Amino acid sequence: MSTDTATTPASVPAAAASKGMRKNGQSPRPSPRPHCSFPRLTPKQGKNWHDPSKKAFRPSAGLTSYAKRVEARKHHDAVKEREREMKEEREAERQAHIQRIKERRAAKEEKARYEKMAEKMHQKRVERLKRREKRNKLLNS
Repeated sequence: MSTDTATTPASVPAAAASKGMRKNGQSPRPSPRPHCSFPRLTPKQGKNWHDPSKKAFRPSAGLTSYAKRVEARKHHDAVKEREREMKEEREAERQAHIQRIKERRAAKEEKARYEKMAEKMHQKRVERLKRREKRNKLLNS
């Protein structure tokens, strides 16, 4: 029974803690680092050691001068204005195209209607109706 007490679960974590276990249960292995002049130390709280010649990250945002910011803003506004003009121009072309299609369809329908009337009525009467409708259309518009 004395051998059973030596392998109890309470004694296993103590052995694992002395090895310096990581989160995943593996012990940290030093890797060969020929570019570093200092010896590899065990990482503290998971932080890896880095090359001392490498500088720390220092963000440079917000360090531009006011004049440069104003100039950049003017350039950005000019670009936006140009984009807006181009978009309006494209939309105007699109609307004109749609209007041409609608007018063409209306003319086609009107022509078909007059042809259908010409089958039933005399040609001169159809011409008179056309002229009358044209006058009414001009008066109403």
